Amino acid sequence: MLTFVEEIVLLLLRDEDGKFVPVSRLAMDRAIAGAVLMDLAMANRIDTDLEHLVLLDSTPVGDNLLDPTLAEIAKGDKRDTRFWVEHTVQHADEIREGALARLVEQGILERQEDRFLWVFRSRRYPMVDGKAEREVKLRIMGVLFSDEIPDPRDVVILCLADACGLFRQMLSRRELDQAATRIDQVRKLDLIGQAVSQAIHDIEVSIASAMIY
Repeated sequence: MLTFVEEIVLLLLRDEDGKFVPVSRLAMDRAIAGAVLMDLAMANRIDTDLEHLVLLDSTPVGDNLLDPTLAEIAKGDKRDTRFWVEHTVQHADEIREGALARLVEQGILERQEDRFLWVFRSRRYPMVDGKAEREVKLRIMGVLFSDEIPDPRDVVILCLADACGLFRQMLSRRELDQAATRIDQVRKLDLIGQAVSQAIHDIEVSIASAMIY
């Protein structure tokens, strides 16, 4: 099964040319940081409420993209989720590169060194319970345009995609308007996703205000 870090990196790559979609770097980095925290939450290492991120278990997951953040949470003071999103952003570059390397190892991506692009080699991802996992984009579209109760993993990846503005790249204006209510409904189901979205929004507002004055 892919991690959320790997899934959001896949979503950030354009199918047609292997380049990253044109979202802001601050949004991309915070989505990646949020994915790390969501992976730790799904592994029952941390939990969150409206005010705090809580350590449940400091035992390493055995994943070199996640364990450094877990170790820092374990030795740090109790903070809110927003703090740990911003803290993990400091390592976003190496986390992203690590995820890309894994996707190559798994045969999902191929790196074309001469152009520094990524090419999809497989549209099916590692086996889960004997079945190939559906492509991330197909899963998200299934959530957006249906009334079915979403799987917790799909809630997470949808929140990350929304936080970094991916739906503006993936959907037409008409589709985005059609899915807006559904996106808002699903987004409210995940506290880490809300913290990531708020962090990105606050920084963008701060930058816009600084440009005005």
